[in-house]
Amino acid sequence: MKIALMDSGIGLLAAAAAVRRLRPDADLVLSSDPDGMPWGPRTTEDLTARALAVAEAAAAHRPDALIVACNTASVHALPALRARLEPGIPVIGTVPAIKPAAAGGGPVAIWATPATTGSPYQRGLIEQFASDVAVTEVPCPGLADAVQYADEKAIDETIAAAAALTPPDVRAVVLGCTHYELVAERIRAAVQQPQLPPLVLHGSAGAVAAQALRRTGERPGAAPAAVADSDAAAPGLTVLLSGRAEQLPREALTYAEGRMLAAVSPAL
Repeated sequence: MKIALMDSGIGLLAAAAAVRRLRPDADLVLSSDPDGMPWGPRTTEDLTARALAVAEAAAAHRPDALIVACNTASVHALPALRARLEPGIPVIGTVPAIKPAAAGGGPVAIWATPATTGSPYQRGLIEQFASDVAVTEVPCPGLADAVQYADEKAIDETIAAAAALTPPDVRAVVLGCTHYELVAERIRAAVQQPQLPPLVLHGSAGAVAAQALRRTGERPGAAPAAVADSDAAAPGLTVLLSGRAEQLPREALTYAEGRMLAAVSPAL
């Protein structure tokens, strides 16, 4: 089993860690684009070209599925990625978890990049899944970049700024950018009100990981029995940075997901 994931940067770590938890035996291919990030400000045509290059670098390693672990690329480039790679390689996009957040009742806040906040795509999801729930769209300028570069001061400042825009009575926060899942508990601490029930955070990593396994015909958690053998080879980890084979970036090891992947996966 080999699962590839793509993103502009290290936002793919959360979904990669979710795949590792569901299928500990799976080899992983992490393909990102540090030379071209951020993708958000790019035109759709430019972003699609960058995303196709990153996807094709991953596809060269013959994965069983490709997770587009990036909200922006899923919005703008998913049709092109599927046209290029399917049916040979199933392509799984990332959708903000607005539907499950709304199902739990409101109020709900959606934290997302400025480019996504207020976009027709996000507004369409709100209208489709959360029309009867109080929803606040919260732009988070700079947060994805702060997470990407593990800038602790900037992470604190951008989370605090977004928390100030979040109504105090929200019961759930949708993490509308994959980078945000790497600092989920810091977001929770900034938004949680002491007099209210525990805040529910809704990311997409677990759902896209499970969907990727379903698309390959595998059951999550159904690792072969041989994996339990202490002599079995550890699952591999291939890291591609703008197409170049590298190690995990130093910033990735700042986060628990990156450390977990590095600890259990020898680099290929």
